[in-house]
Amino acid sequence: MKKVTVKNLIEFRGKNERTKITFVHNLKRDKRKSEDSSGGDYWISCLSAIRNSFRLDDESLLDEKIKLLRDKIEVSEIKRIKDQFQRNLDIVNNFKDFDLKHLKPNTNLTFLKQPKVKSILDIKGLPIEAKPCHIYSFSENNSEEVGGIWFITKLNGFKKSELGMFTDILYRYLDKYYSKNFYVNPDYCVAVDLFNAQEINYSDIKSGKIPILIDNTIDELKNL
Repeated sequence: MKKVTVKNLIEFRGKNERTKITFVHNLKRDKRKSEDSSGGDYWISCLSAIRNSFRLDDESLLDEKIKLLRDKIEVSEIKRIKDQFQRNLDIVNNFKDFDLKHLKPNTNLTFLKQPKVKSILDIKGLPIEAKPCHIYSFSENNSEEVGGIWFITKLNGFKKSELGMFTDILYRYLDKYYSKNFYVNPDYCVAVDLFNAQEINYSDIKSGKIPILIDNTIDELKNL
């Protein structure tokens, strides 16, 4: 088992007892399937546009992606490809009205490197992949702080409790690799579901509004 993604954990939670066993066996054999079998990242167009718009604070990048996707839909002759581009286009269009600025502090940000070798967290002996979109540091009230954001999407989106699993892993990632030099600000430890345009920050988890599901899920998976 090379690595387990948060999406793997969410998929595991949604299965019945019999299919959970099969799912774990496939994980051990590294026979995981992406949600789409078309190859590559199904959502790369919308993800890249929103990631870049967030980092550069430039909404015009969304307009450029919308135009590009419309052109691709126009020239494509394959329905599956048209549908893929259309779904990406729908998400970018929706985020034209979404305030990305409230997801980060209103101050200068320094975006930090995310070494690939640090993308795996060992949680209870299980290799969990943590690949947030951006990690950044900032100064606030004489405090050197760090935050991060993780944009995620899938067809029909995630439940808030599932989205909280991404936030939980993001916080653990920040705590492990950045907390020696920075205070991990829970308000700016955020996972965003692009399909449903909803977000969860770690303060929601600390306050009990969103349950902690990672540890129990890993325990159940390991027991199988």
